[in-house]
Amino acid sequence: SMAKDRFHYVVRAALEKDGWQITADPYEINVDGVDFEIDLAAEQLLAAERDDRKIAVEIKSFISPSNVSDFHTALGQFLNYRDALEKVEPDRQLYLAVRMPIYESFFQRKFIVTAVERYQLRLAIYDVQQEAIVRWL
Repeated sequence: SMAKDRFHYVVRAALEKDGWQITADPYEINVDGVDFEIDLAAEQLLAAERDDRKIAVEIKSFISPSNVSDFHTALGQFLNYRDALEKVEPDRQLYLAVRMPIYESFFQRKFIVTAVERYQLRLAIYDVQQEAIVRWL
């Protein structure tokens, strides 16, 4: 959808501004005959350490009428993608990119907060207007 594409572009631009190099868009992996397509892969060379910091980012727009339904999908994808990444590229950290207004409202609900903690979701909170990642959690 156009909205989905727009958020994809925003997150990509935000990562690049932050000094990340986009290495795959989308990032496709195959594990045991199952194909996965994660939205983005990016790398950042940290001067202090000699190794790259590698991430994969799944972008969630939360634009359907049901935030809960979107969260079910996002959580299921995150858990599957994380398991898949552990097999093929264990040093790459998976993040779920979430828009700031969604994070500040829906993601503050106690059930969601608990789920994020229980499943150890890594979140990248982004601002659409600024095209910026405002928080890494």
